[in-house]
Amino acid sequence: MNILFVTATRIGDAVLTSGLLAHLAESYPEARITVACGPTAAPLFAAAPRVVRHIVLVKRRASLHWFDLWRACVTTRWDLIVDLRSTALAYLLVARRRRIYRRDRADEHRIYGLARVLGLATPPAPRVWTTPRHEAEAIRLAPSGGPMLALGPTANWRGKTWRAENFVALIERLTGPDAILPGARVAVFGAARQRPMAQPVLDAVPAGRLIDLVGRVDLPTAAAALRRCALFIGNDSGLMHLAAAAGAPTLGLFGPSRAEHYAPWGSRAAVVQTEVPYEDLYPRRHDRRTVDTLMESLSVDAVEQAAVELWRRCAGAG
Repeated sequence: MNILFVTATRIGDAVLTSGLLAHLAESYPEARITVACGPTAAPLFAAAPRVVRHIVLVKRRASLHWFDLWRACVTTRWDLIVDLRSTALAYLLVARRRRIYRRDRADEHRIYGLARVLGLATPPAPRVWTTPRHEAEAIRLAPSGGPMLALGPTANWRGKTWRAENFVALIERLTGPDAILPGARVAVFGAARQRPMAQPVLDAVPAGRLIDLVGRVDLPTAAAALRRCALFIGNDSGLMHLAAAAGAPTLGLFGPSRAEHYAPWGSRAAVVQTEVPYEDLYPRRHDRRTVDTLMESLSVDAVEQAAVELWRRCAGAG
C-alpha cells in the first residue's frame, strides 16, 4: 500500500501533524509511506515507522517546488494521498483515495481540524521518533545528575518573544534554594540563527549549570534531551510543540498568537497568556521585521505561578 503524506514546512505545524502519520502507520502495517515536507521539518520524520521515502521540498519561485514534488510522485499509483498543505497536487496524481486538509475554525485547536482529515473522532496526539543514537547523544549532552529546567527563549519573530531578562528572573525563582527545582541545571534550546536572541539567557546562567543546546542538536536529539527535563518553558514556537510531543511538562507563553488554536497539546502541557488579549495584539497590525516584543503584559509572577502549578500537577501524576 503506497501512501503519500504531504505535511508542513514549519516545525510546530509539522509536529502537530505527526499524530496523523503515526495513526496511518499503525492502521496500515503493510504501508509504504512517502513523507513530503520542508527541509526544516524533515528531521522529525527520519525515524518514523513505515516511512520508506522522504521528499524534501525546497521552496522555489513561482511555486515550482510543487512541480518538483509532482514530478517525484507522478510515476507512482497511490492508494492514499493525505495532503495537509491543501494544494491541488492530490488531484494531479493517480490515487484511489484522497484526504485533504481544510481550514480550521479559529476557536478550536488545530489538532481537531487535522483529525477531521482522516475522519477521526479522537485526535491522535503528536509523536516524536528517535533512535538509540539520538538518545545516546542526549545523554552525553545532558547527563543525569539532578533536575533540568529547559527553556525556549526564541521564536520565529520577535513579537512572540518574552524578554530575555524575564527568563533570567524566572530561572532564579525556579531554581533557587527554596524553589521547585533547587540548583537545577538549565538547558537552553533554539536554532543556530536564533543564538543572538538566546545569548542574554545563556550569559546569565552559571557555566557549571548551563547546558547550551542552541543550534547544536538536530530535532530528534533535542526531543530526546527534552524528555530528560523536569520542565520546559518557552515562547509559542516549534520547539514548544516539540517539547510537548516529547512528553516534557510544557508551559507555552502566548500573546500575539491564538492559544486556543496553537497551545501545546497533551495532559502535561499548559499555557499562560498576556493580560492584553490576542485581539489587541493582532500580528497583522505590526511589521514583523521591526516590531519589538508584544509580550510585555505577561509578568514573571504569572509565569512562575503557572510553572509551579504545572510542575506540581505533573509530579503528582508521576
